[in-house]
Amino acid sequence: MVSSRRSVEDASTLTGWFKSIYSGGNQGECLEVARGHATVPVRDSKAAHGPAVIFSAGSWSSFVTALKDERLSA
Repeated sequence: MVSSRRSVEDASTLTGWFKSIYSGGNQGECLEVARGHATVPVRDSKAAHGPAVIFSAGSWSSFVTALKDERLSA
């Protein structure tokens, strides 16, 4: 299901998708993350059948921590 390129062609083949409660508005600029996998699949919320990018748990955790700590700039 997960390719060596760290992606999945059709993200709908994975289960456990959720959108953060902090996602707001109707701009459609949201990501969804799938729970219950050894890795962390991430997809565009508008494209359920589109691709998902796969992150290691450690990489995803570091990314989320950097966001919370406001260490990333736009």
